[in-house]
Amino acid sequence: MSTSTFVLVPGAWHSSACWQRVVPLLEEQGHRILTPELLGMGSDPTPPSEIKLASWADQVADIIREEEKAVILVGHSRGGIIISEVAERVPEKIKLLVYLTAFLVPSGGTLLNTASKGGDQGMLVHNTDGTTSLAPDKIVPLLYNTTAPEWAERAISLTSPEPPNIFTTPLHLTDDRFGRVSRAYIECKQDNAISLATQRSMQSRLPCKYVITMDTDHSPFFSAPSELAANLIDLASKQ
Repeated sequence: MSTSTFVLVPGAWHSSACWQRVVPLLEEQGHRILTPELLGMGSDPTPPSEIKLASWADQVADIIREEEKAVILVGHSRGGIIISEVAERVPEKIKLLVYLTAFLVPSGGTLLNTASKGGDQGMLVHNTDGTTSLAPDKIVPLLYNTTAPEWAERAISLTSPEPPNIFTTPLHLTDDRFGRVSRAYIECKQDNAISLATQRSMQSRLPCKYVITMDTDHSPFFSAPSELAANLIDLASKQ
């Protein structure tokens, strides 16, 4: 069986620890897994107020450049706009972009403009330094509504403030770079953060080669890790 290198990019407010249930399942099958800690998130000491979307796209692109072979790049939720920008930078190093109930935004668009068509903006707390946090009472009902309680509670402790301006930064993508990389979308039917209708609206604007449907909440890395890992392995087998 051929193996792949996966690069897993977390969504807003989340650290690389969100992948902890999925990584061992992929590694058991011989795949190489990279879970970069985005600058300013989780354990990274960079002040979040200094981070821009380009900071993350450059960071992940630099990691991918160091790999010998092309990777499968997975982005969850807000991670979708990061992986799109990475594909614009290093299209030749990416075999497949996987949008895990993620924002698939066209060039010139922003996450906020797309999110306004679905989701609950009441989940945000605006901090004095320009960052945003998740309202504690919104985290489980919006992100972890089909996740086992013990994992949902653990997830709350793993969140951290999101840098400013990420949601309002327009993407700069071209057909001959971003557009030449194959895309897959994993949609989640019980997602209360990005509605299924919004997920499918994004796909209609930027169609994907593969579409997988999961009957889970917004966070299948905790609610259905085995199924998610199996879906990622299946996508890898088609490359």
